[in-house]
Amino acid sequence: MQDSEPENAQRPAAVRPPLSLYIHVPWCVRKCPYCDFNSHAFTGSIPESAYLEALLEDLDQDLNLTTERSIETVFIGGGTPSLMSGQFYDQLFRELRARLSFAVDAEITLEANPGTLEAGRFDAFRNAGINRLSIGVQSFNPGHLKALGRIHDADSAHRAIGAARKAGFDNFNIDLMHGLPGQTPEQAIEDIQTALEHEPPHLSWYQLTLEPNTEFYSRPPDLPDDDHLWEIYRQGSEHLYERGFRDYEVSAWCREGMASRHNLNYWTFGDYLALGAGAHGKISLADGSIKRYWKTRQPEAYLNRIGSRTAGTDAIAAEDLPLEFLMNALRLKEGVDENLFSERTGLPLTTVGVKLEILRNEKLLVKDRLQATGLGQRYLNSLLERFL
Repeated sequence: MQDSEPENAQRPAAVRPPLSLYIHVPWCVRKCPYCDFNSHAFTGSIPESAYLEALLEDLDQDLNLTTERSIETVFIGGGTPSLMSGQFYDQLFRELRARLSFAVDAEITLEANPGTLEAGRFDAFRNAGINRLSIGVQSFNPGHLKALGRIHDADSAHRAIGAARKAGFDNFNIDLMHGLPGQTPEQAIEDIQTALEHEPPHLSWYQLTLEPNTEFYSRPPDLPDDDHLWEIYRQGSEHLYERGFRDYEVSAWCREGMASRHNLNYWTFGDYLALGAGAHGKISLADGSIKRYWKTRQPEAYLNRIGSRTAGTDAIAAEDLPLEFLMNALRLKEGVDENLFSERTGLPLTTVGVKLEILRNEKLLVKDRLQATGLGQRYLNSLLERFL
């Protein structure tokens, strides 16, 4: 087995992977102190009509990237996409469907934050064609919600989830965070128990991290120590397993058959178009190369841009593809079939054959599959560094 190809070797074209669409809505009511996403607190009213026009102009510039593939999944993130009206999404999806082919069973997810929802808005989202929600609860504990700078309280969270179910959303995610300022293991488990009372098919349960360019990073809060963090994770995992959930990905839990198809496309190195201020995309091109690209970040600049709103592109070098692929695929607890490596990168598996054999001998990867062992999951970052 070898770990590199000759410098001038012709890399075969990768098989075109499934195609998703990511749409970014950059506005929110208030910037949370932990948030490092492209979100901007708005004053006055959101320019819905102008943003819709900008999104469609943006898409028209990128239609050649679809190569006649159908859109399998859509994710609308932010910011706070639920600030936009049902009419906005109805018009948006009418125009998207006029330009793009959608799979019959396309999964279309919208992020929704409690505290930004008027009565009946979930019905309007559903009527627009959105069929999955990701509800940003983060915690049901009043003190923790205040510490996180959230604009909703626990009652608003319960009402939002109830309204979503009433509107017919049987496929939804509840977003929870753990490792919060001053949080005990008992409080973290109480959040899980409260969320499970709503019988969600999917939970995102992830640890609060301090990201650069955030208020928490410049003024760190008092977070639980490593022992408490491990106990929170251990107890929480046991509780979720007992309730029939499985952790199919590092921070995502679901009931059988209810994994996020959009996220699975990310982790299996699929393609995704990018629309909206600051959105990022990844596309496999006809010549076998793979590029990442991103859109103008500032909302005002995005709205007023003439011509392409793509701010930059970056072709992924062949020598970087193994790490790019594996840092996604190994997030999945069950990993992926070995054949997917060549299908999605265009490279033979022998490119990383020696490294894979060493990691398997060290009991960090399972045999005959690109999947981390339990030990490998614990040291995933160190494992991935082997492919640098």
